[in-house]
Amino acid sequence: MKLTFRKLRDKAVIPQRATTGSAGMDLCACLDAPVTLQPHEIRLIPTGLAAAPERSDVMLMICARSGLASKHGIALANGVGIVDADYRGEICVALINQSETAFTVTDGLRIAQLIVTPVILPDICEADTLPETERGSGGFGSTGT
Repeated sequence: MKLTFRKLRDKAVIPQRATTGSAGMDLCACLDAPVTLQPHEIRLIPTGLAAAPERSDVMLMICARSGLASKHGIALANGVGIVDADYRGEICVALINQSETAFTVTDGLRIAQLIVTPVILPDICEADTLPETERGSGGFGSTGT
């Protein structure tokens, strides 16, 4: 499968895998000036890129970079970002500073990972009942701790 990127700004960085075995491709900030995230602040950080997967049954997942999260408390505000296969606008990353220390995002900083994953597109049905299971409607700790 081919994933095509379009630079919306000249200095945007086309995502690359850090190693041949990496699942994710690094997404970099594309900024005119540094952006400082104050403690617990959320900011939308542009990448300067748009993408087009050649297949419609995939999505692009935006995930946190473990180093930023574990060392600086910088994570994705929405947990995991989803870029639909038919979206052609700029990919932006909603970052949150979960620490008590300000953190500055600079141009070109690797801020997230982009992972291509298949999507199952089901036919949606409505029913008055659902098939019974051993678990039933038990949730939130019903199977133990």
